[in-house]
Amino acid sequence: MKPPVSAAGAADGVLAIAVVGHTNAGKTSLLRTLTRKRRFGEVSDRPGTTRHVEVVELRIDGAPALRFFDTPGLEDSVALWDYLQGSAADAAMDRPARVRTFLQGPEARGSFEQEAKVLRKMLEVDAALYVVDSREPVLPKHRAEIEILNSCARPVMPVLNFVRDPASRLADWQAVLAGGGLHAQVRFDAVAPFVGAEQHLYQDLSTLLPGQRARLQQVARHLLQEAAARRNAAGRTVADVLLRLAALRRAIGEPVYADAGARARAEQDFQQTALVLVNGAADQLLEVYGFERDDARLAALPWQDGRWDSDLFHPEALRQAGRRLGMGAAVGASVGVIADLAVGGLSLGAGAALGGALGSIVSQGWRQIGGKLLNQIGGVRELTLDNAFLFLVALQLVGLARALDQRGHAALDPLQQPAAAPDTAPDLASDGTLRRTVQAVQPARSRPEWEKPGGTSERRQHVRDEAAALLRPLLEPTP
Repeated sequence: MKPPVSAAGAADGVLAIAVVGHTNAGKTSLLRTLTRKRRFGEVSDRPGTTRHVEVVELRIDGAPALRFFDTPGLEDSVALWDYLQGSAADAAMDRPARVRTFLQGPEARGSFEQEAKVLRKMLEVDAALYVVDSREPVLPKHRAEIEILNSCARPVMPVLNFVRDPASRLADWQAVLAGGGLHAQVRFDAVAPFVGAEQHLYQDLSTLLPGQRARLQQVARHLLQEAAARRNAAGRTVADVLLRLAALRRAIGEPVYADAGARARAEQDFQQTALVLVNGAADQLLEVYGFERDDARLAALPWQDGRWDSDLFHPEALRQAGRRLGMGAAVGASVGVIADLAVGGLSLGAGAALGGALGSIVSQGWRQIGGKLLNQIGGVRELTLDNAFLFLVALQLVGLARALDQRGHAALDPLQQPAAAPDTAPDLASDGTLRRTVQAVQPARSRPEWEKPGGTSERRQHVRDEAAALLRPLLEPTP
């Protein structure tokens, strides 16, 4: 036998919230975004997608804090409201009693079956989020919905969805909701949430549920902590791949270097090695923010279809990046790759571009330098990535992280990521942070073993964390 469900919403004391509204208003979309569950329910432009009550929980430290109930859409609210007004034998029966009487009658199993599922859940929960598609004109069916929901005697918080859309009728909806006694309203966009929208939602909900204020404040704090943890993880991901790319080097002999065709093939292979690392970092960012590869249009994220050759390795993009880094026109070569005589783990070209970075060789000891000089005498060269390429990678990945941070988990259209050229993201490229980040990973130039991920080197961790700390302000959302 099931324990009774009280007005508190659930026998286990978890705060229960019904998500209600007209068909296709975005109820499931809202829940995907609030719970960061990309695959919860079914989101579609077709009406009536949700046909049964579905449940999803928001957990804190493994324990459920909120329990949301995704309900079917209200389909014939005008007819139901007419029925509720005229069906009671006792004219003195209050509105909640009329709802309960309706739920016990045959109509709740017949023509109003879908509406009955909603109202049955409304009588069991602590509160309801009434999701409104603000792009819709206000019609009699919507006014009837408001009356029906108010009849259940539960606190109702309207969530005005899709308010960023140019077709939004926000003022009309705010007026009709206030006229129905629903003065506490939240503006939201399940596809691209406003900065702090979730915190505002729970804060306003706590005004309707003063007895649950402490719990809702805990949820809001937890969401802020999770967001900060995601941004920290994103910063470490980008910093780590920059570190690995700076450490990346491959030796080639003088015969390969002297043969234009052989050298081009070696450079192309080297580029592909670099792209594998960048591709992996992009996948990690998608995972950090709770998305999947399908959530990004592959043609718009160049590492999937070969467009890195026309973006990150594009000569003009590299020249622009070189100027941003203050390296002059000579840096930002046609392929983003330096092939120079190997000395102490640094190519001479890379050392010159860094303006004195050869000093880091001395710290390795003359014995090691002697071995490297033998390579020079033997004509051994090393392919390395120039700093302009690192700059473009940082620009692209930070841009991706920022886009994911402000993307709702209900978004159906794949993410459109801009090209890698610095001029496409002046706010990221012009403030000097990315330039300082590229400089911060330069110690990897003399440590080819840092190409491998992780490791126990305290020095490597320190350099990565220093670069991640520089990136952190760029990952904060823009109001």
